[in-house]
Amino acid sequence: MQANVYQYLTNRPELLHFVRMNPSWYRILTRYPERVVLLENSSKSFYGQTFSQKMGKLNEQLNLLSMLLSMSEYLNQDA
Repeated sequence: MQANVYQYLTNRPELLHFVRMNPSWYRILTRYPERVVLLENSSKSFYGQTFSQKMGKLNEQLNLLSMLLSMSEYLNQDA
């Protein structure tokens, strides 16, 4: 692996952890160091940091909040 790629990974601990969890990226980055951009995209998907994953998580939280509010309204009606 080239020194500049390794330095880039050490400055970004989440990418370094992703590479350690997926050893095939060692070979890819050794042969094609310019594929660091693909590595970043793959790690965002792995860590759930893409826009669609964030929106899905927000949607789940809103659904949970809505359910809790409806349960509290139901319990207040019985009291």
